Amino acid sequence: MGRRSGREYETPVNVFERPGGFVIALTYGRRADWVRNVLAAGGCRLTTRSRTYPLTDPEIFHDDRRLAAAPIARPILRLVGAADFLRMRRED
Repeated sequence: MGRRSGREYETPVNVFERPGGFVIALTYGRRADWVRNVLAAGGCRLTTRSRTYPLTDPEIFHDDRRLAAAPIARPILRLVGAADFLRMRRED
């Protein structure tokens, strides 16, 4: 939800499933509105592969080697200069 508008938004992201949650490459940057909305709300809902997951505990981290991403995505993330990620825990 938007911090001020209260509206729901959908943003395409590069997401990687990890034990207990997901990691999202911040290709739009760590100051993108959607990132700030997720941080302010303390989580979000992620829809991927026709499933929706409630996510919580958002945490931004920097990974110069891009090891948080799938090996096939690392060269692309390096090319676009994306080395920041958002880690979130799956809320079960």
